[in-house]
This record gives sequence, structure tokens and C-alpha cells, in this order.
Amino acid sequence: MGASSRPSTSRSASGGDKPHRRFNPLSGEWVLVSPQRTLRPWLGELEPPPQSSTVVHDPSCYLCPSNQRMNSERNPDYRGTFVFDNDFPALVPAMAEEHQSPEEPSDTIFRSEPVSGCCRVICYSHRHDRTMARLSVEEIRSVVDVWVEESSQLGRSYSWVQVFENRGEAMGASNPHPHGQIWASSSVPSLVAREGEQQRAYLNRTGRNLLGEYRDHEMELGVRVVTSNESWMVCVPYWATWPFEVLVLPLATVQRMDELDGAQQAGLAAIMKDLLVRYDNLFETSFPYSMGWHGAPYPDSGNQDDSAWLLHGHFFPPLLRSASVRKFMVGFELLAEAQRDLTPEDAADRLRAVPGPHYLDR
Repeated sequence: MGASSRPSTSRSASGGDKPHRRFNPLSGEWVLVSPQRTLRPWLGELEPPPQSSTVVHDPSCYLCPSNQRMNSERNPDYRGTFVFDNDFPALVPAMAEEHQSPEEPSDTIFRSEPVSGCCRVICYSHRHDRTMARLSVEEIRSVVDVWVEESSQLGRSYSWVQVFENRGEAMGASNPHPHGQIWASSSVPSLVAREGEQQRAYLNRTGRNLLGEYRDHEMELGVRVVTSNESWMVCVPYWATWPFEVLVLPLATVQRMDELDGAQQAGLAAIMKDLLVRYDNLFETSFPYSMGWHGAPYPDSGNQDDSAWLLHGHFFPPLLRSASVRKFMVGFELLAEAQRDLTPEDAADRLRAVPGPHYLDR
């Protein structure tokens, strides 16, 4: 690709301080960028400061070691990570009697189909007072190992394996104990299918991998790169919607989580620690976010074009101005298209400038 077709770093080309739209090639949608709105006064809702636990073991927590869960099962006295089937799963294994669609007047409007799967919970640590940001790189590596192992196992039976975490009350976390989830599904979810379509279309049109090419341009430009190491990079994507949204990309061609080798797993643990400490230090709070990984669906999904995919992680944190002011997706965002105030370049600048170590460890 010639230099003339690469993303420009100039203020005029990116919109500068004027409203402009940016295209998200992964979703095929646009986002409205309105930098001038960062000056507006805020008299809206303020988030209460998150309450950090100070106890290593909470007797009332159903995720802590040796405690009884909601289904009356008792956790083992585990150390490190612990994986179990969700007591309240959104997906269940296929039953002998498949789902029957009710009779409706039109099968082109009223449509349904059976779906099966399983849902698992991953406790990152036995310590109730930790978040992933407060774990060591070695402890995060143990979590990454579980992601790889579970993805490999579940991918033998299901088309899609979704690794994700909701961190903090602002993002709907139901328990403060450090944990994430893995849901496996017999069908490929809508957002993932759309990403697959966009990446395959780009490959067919250009002969190149969409995210691989995007990664290389961002590494060369540097303006939106937050941090990188020998095997990973983190950037605020050009088309970011959430204020401090980031994209985590491998520097090698990897399609799925369970394809990562030992060095890439170690590098992922290190860059996760780097990113999450930056998040927490930005407003000196336990930074809320929703995080998840997308890669090529597994073969029984009918997916025949893995080469279009590049494994990538999405982080969607809601905080906008401070630990108490968040971004709301309402009004224009719900009815028209996504909109942001802080430019991705400004967000990357702020995250790059955040010093370490973790503010609670200084």
C-alpha cells in the first residue's frame, strides 16, 4: 500500500477539533467524533467511587475458596485459578428434544432456531481483594493459560468460544471477586459474524489481512499506540467508540486463542498487566471495563476462511472524564449512530502518559 492511502496523522485529515465521522472496518459502521463537546459542563449522574475489598477471603462470597455457591456446591480450597460451570448459564448443552419454533404467520419475520452451548466461570485468583490489574504477570499468565486450554477444549464441540470479563459495578459485574467467563455456542454470534464478513470482504478485495495491515500502519504511525512488546501491541483504534477503548493485537499472524505459543502467552500476560495498570492509574480508581476476545470461529461452524481473521482483544471502558463521570450510550447513539467526544489520539496520549507502578503499590 502506498503512503498516500495510509491513515493520516494530520489534524486536518482526522478532523482536528471539528466534528467528523470515522469508519469502523470491522463492523462496517460509522462513529461520529465531536471533539468540541469535551468543553461542555457536566451536571449529570456521577458514579460512586468503587469500593475496593480489603479482605483476602470473604465468607459471604460464592467465588472464594471453600465457600458454598448458589447451587449448594462447595468450591475447593483452590489457589490461583479455578474454573467451573456457571450455576446460572445463558446457554445449555443440546437436549434430546430440540427447540420447536412456534407456528407464526410468516417464517420470514418470525424466525427462531435452536442453539446450545455451555458457560464457564474463571476465578483469576483465590484472593478476594485482587483485580487482574493487581495480579503479577506470572498470575496473569496462569489466566491466559486457562483461556488457551478452555478455548481448545470447547472449540472441539462448539462453533464459537467467547472469552470475556465484565469488570466493576459500572459494567454489570455481579461479584467483585476477580473473575471472567467463557461462553461456548453452537452458532456464531451476530457481532462476530459481522466482523468475519468485513474481514473476508477486505481480503477478497485487496488480498491482504485487514487487522494485520491496520496493526502495521498503527505501529508505523505511533499516534494511537498505547504500549507494545515483542509479541503484542495495544492501540486506541482509529474508529473507537468508548472514550478509552483499546484494541489488543498480536504482532504475528494468529487466528485463535489456542494457537498462541508459549512466548506469545507470556507476552500477552505482560501487556495485559501494562494496560490494566495504566487504566487504573489514569483516574486512580479500579477501572471498570468489558473485555473480550474475537478470533476465527471453529471449523464445525462452516468457517472456511481463517486467513481473513486475526485474533484480537476488545476493551470497552465507560469512564470519560474522571472516576465518577462515565460515557452513556443514549439518545443519538441508540437512535442514529455511535458518537464520542474525546478523540482516539487524545485518549492514546493520556494512556501513554500514565506512570507506573499501580497507584496502590506506590
